[in-house]
Amino acid sequence: MFTGEYDQTLDSKGRVNIPSKFRQELGETFVVAKGLENCVKIYPQVEWERFQNVLRSQPSSKRRGLERFFFSGAEERSIDGQGRVLISPKMREYANLTDEIVVIGVSDTVEIWNRNDWNEYMNRPEFSAEAIAETMEELEI
Repeated sequence: MFTGEYDQTLDSKGRVNIPSKFRQELGETFVVAKGLENCVKIYPQVEWERFQNVLRSQPSSKRRGLERFFFSGAEERSIDGQGRVLISPKMREYANLTDEIVVIGVSDTVEIWNRNDWNEYMNRPEFSAEAIAETMEELEI
């Protein structure tokens, strides 16, 4: 399980350091793809395969756009000897990744966000303590 929030920097070649506690769980190779809310999502191979299978099980009319969105920019990657992963220029542009970024654990995947975008996202009204408590109550958590 991926958990935690880590402030990182993107180097001039588009590489980001992956927190050491994430590296082993990601495995030797993993998939970097577009995430929702304009972030980059990293899937361990097993999660990427599960995600593909869920999409493939949907009717063609519903899955075509989703497949195009997620698969067109997806890239198989691995961590280099210094614990970094390369994020392609197109993926960096999609997620507005500049120098200051945040790497977060999201249960079975990892996300990379522009730091300012992440802070704005987390300051949305639906993430207030009251809103979270209300959602948890609705879900009976």
